[in-house]
Amino acid sequence: MPRFSAHVGYLFTDRSLLERFDAVAAAGFTAIDMPACYEAPAAVIAEAVKRNGLTPLGINTPRHFDKAPHGLAALPGREKEWDTSFAMALDYATAIGNSAIHCMAGIVDDGERAAAEKTFIANLKRAADLALEKNIRLNLEPLNPYDAPGYFLRSVEQAAEIIAKVGKPNLQIQYDFYHVQIVSGDVVRRLEKHLALVGHLQCAQVPVRHEPNGGGEINYPFVFEQVDRLGYKGWIGAEYHPRGKTEDGLGWARPYGVVPKG
Repeated sequence: MPRFSAHVGYLFTDRSLLERFDAVAAAGFTAIDMPACYEAPAAVIAEAVKRNGLTPLGINTPRHFDKAPHGLAALPGREKEWDTSFAMALDYATAIGNSAIHCMAGIVDDGERAAAEKTFIANLKRAADLALEKNIRLNLEPLNPYDAPGYFLRSVEQAAEIIAKVGKPNLQIQYDFYHVQIVSGDVVRRLEKHLALVGHLQCAQVPVRHEPNGGGEINYPFVFEQVDRLGYKGWIGAEYHPRGKTEDGLGWARPYGVVPKG
């Protein structure tokens, strides 16, 4: 049966960051994605994770570090800022116990894409070596052009090519059904083709980015069955904008064991 984690950048946002950790556990989730948690000290977040018995999964490199929307990893000429932002993420991940860091590539002009690829590969090689010392994986997530215009990493196929060129064992794909459906579709076949590289899955309905249930382009009950069929053993991150209060929209997750406490 698929296992689901709660993404606190999207869910329970009517609460403060630290209160979301309590809400995640109360709703019945046992794992948590915390992409943007730098507003609180790492030790405080680690305590919230431990207090609620949660498994801490991914953290992002700082998204807006030094005026760089969507990160720095592929931006030519900004390698020093990338190293600084990655060091911050690695410190947080180590202190909290996160298993992975999503390395955000950044916004790149079309004329810079060749140079950006070289920068991205070189930056990831350095980062992967540092992360491997801490037993932490690095994830690459392609983003669709509507939500992130100009983002360097655009497709699962591009991510797979980058991983091959970097050549590090702890570099994986963060495969978000929402983004993949918008960019290229055929989400199950693409997952099957690239499964060996996939470190984390995420879900949201298309095109509305709400709960992964009916009323959209993706038949999620079928997709989740296929995830099981393919033998994927990791987590699926619930990364969507709730239509209302988060708790009121979790009916989709009940069949998969996400049941409120109490």
